[in-house]
Amino acid sequence: MNILVFAPHPDDEVIGCGGTIARHVVRGDNVYICVVTRGKPPVYNHSPEVYEKLPHDLYDEIQESHALLGIRETFYLQFPAVMMESVPRYELNGKILELISQTKPDVVYIPHFGDMQKDHALTSEAVMVAVRPKRDHVVRAVYSYETLSETEWNIPHVANIFIPNVFVDISNYLDNKLDAMNCFRSQLCEFPNPRSIDAIVALAKYRGSTMGVDAAEAFMLIREYRT
Repeated sequence: MNILVFAPHPDDEVIGCGGTIARHVVRGDNVYICVVTRGKPPVYNHSPEVYEKLPHDLYDEIQESHALLGIRETFYLQFPAVMMESVPRYELNGKILELISQTKPDVVYIPHFGDMQKDHALTSEAVMVAVRPKRDHVVRAVYSYETLSETEWNIPHVANIFIPNVFVDISNYLDNKLDAMNCFRSQLCEFPNPRSIDAIVALAKYRGSTMGVDAAEAFMLIREYRT
């Protein structure tokens, strides 16, 4: 199977479904990751050389993490981080549709639409536009993942809540997830910050207790097509 994971920002994919990604790879699936944004002026000021030489300012950390997970290919859309509201919807939708057409995924993972970070919401919305079953290739399943520091911190409301209905046993892959996360040295914090190794482990154990295993990742099934 082909698996495509959308990460609004690098490390979202590991926090949200790093264990599930490792599980897919071990089972022989082709896993692709799309990093949707990167820091750009005026919010982020980097030297012009960074933009000319690298597709992302965290490129080295991303590549190290994805190599550990066994990612087949990483794509960089380079939309402006925390400024995606300024991007015309047709541009975002079009780039994501191009990627869907190129990779032909059977399963797609997206961030939760109700996350506090608007880049997450806009990414999930654009992907859902692209995976409409109206073209030759039909995506078989779409899942949304939870991202610590985004999913749980938004205004509590029925439209924002993350209600998991799918749990994946990652007991044998939690170490893979943690190793991949440790590559993002610039992003990791100390507990009790949610973007910490301790918090990631705590959530995995909590989700695992829901289904009676040592560790799990939780998802919301958005769409599933069976033949």
